[in-house]
Amino acid sequence: MSLPKFLIKQVPKQQNIRRVRELLAGLDIYTVCESAKCPNIGECFCHNTLTFMVLGNICTRNCKFCGVQKGQPLPVDPNEPAKIAQAVQRLGLDYIVITSVTRDDLKDGGASHFARVIKELNPLKVEVLIPDFLEHLPIVLAAKPFVLNHNIETVPRLYSQVRPQANYQRSLELLKQSKLLDKTVYTKSGFMVGLGENQEEVLFLLEDLKTAQCDMVTIGQYLAPAKTNFPVQRYVEPEEFENYQRVGAKLGLKVKAGPFVRSSYQAKELI
Repeated sequence: MSLPKFLIKQVPKQQNIRRVRELLAGLDIYTVCESAKCPNIGECFCHNTLTFMVLGNICTRNCKFCGVQKGQPLPVDPNEPAKIAQAVQRLGLDYIVITSVTRDDLKDGGASHFARVIKELNPLKVEVLIPDFLEHLPIVLAAKPFVLNHNIETVPRLYSQVRPQANYQRSLELLKQSKLLDKTVYTKSGFMVGLGENQEEVLFLLEDLKTAQCDMVTIGQYLAPAKTNFPVQRYVEPEEFENYQRVGAKLGLKVKAGPFVRSSYQAKELI
């Protein structure tokens, strides 16, 4: 299945990527932009935006859509919050997005580490994209992130195929609990299309996110990071994305939808 024209991205200018890498050199920190092989890396690095990935770069889960390395993760780096703060200073960022691999090997899933990173960056605005550590959610919220993001990823019917170690209802409950615990923190979620879902399922998913009191939603085209990942089932036309954006707006959601939209893409602009 060949890529349609609207999914052909200009080759990123390598000097932009090199410049950001040079600024981060020696800090031994990761970005999901590189680890997940994001197609927007050139554009984002050019605008001095990126998403930091904490808790290492090896995930304990094996989601079929993800390009991040899977396996046995390394011990958590206790100096990582300070390193992230140093990187933020070097890059001159005033809005910071932090995500992580899933760490099922840790007692709290890494929630306390997220909290340390947020506190290290205060009083800057921090958006955190967290795993599904529902029971430990209060630890993160107590650190006062600006946005609490947790991706629902796909419609419930496809979970067993593309996200077998996760649970749709658990992810919805995490978003719902976030609002119940702290109404001042914005909540956000994101999902991919092109995995085999139909439009009716997408509309039901948007309604579920509204019921969970989610404030913002991102919707993007799934692109397999490698041949070993779950295959793309279809390429969604731009008009369909526009329709999802309209439907979301009618539900009272802030929706950013488009072929290259990702959960952290232009995050500051969605607020």
